[in-house]
Amino acid sequence: MINLKEILEKKVFPKISKPSRYLGNELHSIHKDLSRTDLNIVLAFPDTYEIGMSNLGLQILYSILNERKNIAAERAYAPWPDMEEKMKELKLPLFSLESKRPLSEFDMIGFSIQHELTYTNLLNMLDLAGIPVRSNERSEKHPIIFAGGPSSYNPLPLSAFIDFFVIGEAEEIILEIADAVIKNKSLKRSEKLDILNSIDGIYVPALGEKRTGKRTIKDLDRVPYPTAPIVPFMDIVHNRAVLEIMRGCPRGCRFCQARFVTSPVRQKDRKILIDNAEKLVRNTGFEEISLVSLSSSDYRDIKPLIEELSKKYKDKRISISLPSLRIDSVSMEIAKAIRDVRQTSITIAPEAGTEVLRDILNKKLPEKEIIEGVARAFEMGIQTIKLYFMIGLPGENNEDLAGMIELANKILDVGKKVHQKRARVIINVSTFIPKPHTPFQWERQISKRETEEKQRFLKDNSRIKGLELKWHDPAASWLEGLFSRGDKELCNALETAWRMGARFDAWNEYFKISVWEEALKKEGIDPENYLRERDIEAPLPWDFIDTGIKKDILKKEREKAYELINARGQQACRG
Repeated sequence: MINLKEILEKKVFPKISKPSRYLGNELHSIHKDLSRTDLNIVLAFPDTYEIGMSNLGLQILYSILNERKNIAAERAYAPWPDMEEKMKELKLPLFSLESKRPLSEFDMIGFSIQHELTYTNLLNMLDLAGIPVRSNERSEKHPIIFAGGPSSYNPLPLSAFIDFFVIGEAEEIILEIADAVIKNKSLKRSEKLDILNSIDGIYVPALGEKRTGKRTIKDLDRVPYPTAPIVPFMDIVHNRAVLEIMRGCPRGCRFCQARFVTSPVRQKDRKILIDNAEKLVRNTGFEEISLVSLSSSDYRDIKPLIEELSKKYKDKRISISLPSLRIDSVSMEIAKAIRDVRQTSITIAPEAGTEVLRDILNKKLPEKEIIEGVARAFEMGIQTIKLYFMIGLPGENNEDLAGMIELANKILDVGKKVHQKRARVIINVSTFIPKPHTPFQWERQISKRETEEKQRFLKDNSRIKGLELKWHDPAASWLEGLFSRGDKELCNALETAWRMGARFDAWNEYFKISVWEEALKKEGIDPENYLRERDIEAPLPWDFIDTGIKKDILKKEREKAYELINARGQQACRG
């Protein structure tokens, strides 16, 4: 039997970049004797360590599972290409971080799938572990493979590779799954899946498309929260203490999948949050506490929470941040309290360049409110404003594209009056992708060529000092849209692209659109069939997943959007 740990330390780690990605002995990591537990699970993330370690969901499940003495939960992330190359050279299997045990020796592997561009990494991790990528090719000796996360709300493009999906929030269901597998450990693989299929919130592809409702935590105060999370050795994407304050969003943005699939809105008790913050600071040593939710400004006690945290940690130079801060007057007061600890930038997501299009999106954010908000932000000492926009939205025209630059210029002018040349405005532009279970799930997604034309227009009109434009790769957005509303037919194309070398599709340096185009052609897939506008009366592939919001409600929201689009068109004709 090979000593994997010794080989890694002597022959692998000295020859790869960032070996700390694979060490697994960080502060608060949990190491158990796997021979003395009833169930051993790997929580896997199909992207790099620094991205996966920033995922709160995996930290929560790691803590919940390891609270049980008879269960061991360990971690695995997608190895960077240099590590993959070394593993293949030395014939080393993909391993868990904590015990350095091959993944194939665990009972279960659970993947967190946050977006569609990680799908090839998921297949690659299974293959590197010596596990058949297709579920129907696995035998009794192989682990049961399951998956959850935002992309599970349309599980079909991965259905050939995953034994079962968890739909919705996992804090309660994860222990139900563990108990079911422990209780029935002597049964055959197919019999275990039959039993798991009876649990609310689980979809087993091999057993057909049954109506599957999402799991929802009713009371956030009653579920465990990790106040001693794993502290990484290296910088990660979000290197901070994370305090989740709320789930769901009271806003009604018609494009936002997260808003519809995470409903209803649930808020945590402020006293519990203060207590959790104290434990997080004590246990981690982080110098930033991030208050996370889809819309943190809408938390009922946001102002007193911020004031109490700021007062408590100001002298310790621990900053407070709200990634989803709005730009209204209340939020600016909050931002001032945050600024008292550490100066930061302000991020605003107008999404559209004109108020008319924002109304179509149901994004209630008047331009007057934006300008007044950024003026207060600049006066408070903020020097950089980040703006998030989308192109290709339903009802969009050239006026909306020009409106992005006009709004950015107005904000920059306000900033220059306060900070002169130090004022900056960063415009981030992404392509609108119609997502399942939203009022815009039936919309057409614009092509790569259209995306490039719109991006070119924005580039040509944003060559102003102090204004910076960033954009997403049109081809990557095209691929994400393809899989976002995909079906089972895409499974073959996904496997073909992976076998042809597709990896890290979310990383510009590794994304190869030519590989995908060839794979789709080889499998007889017409991409435009997936990007087209859908018939609003026809069944959709993901209809069997029940998010708790009826399809008729989504249709009515779409109708409201099109009433505004049509009214805009009629007004243009009269003009």
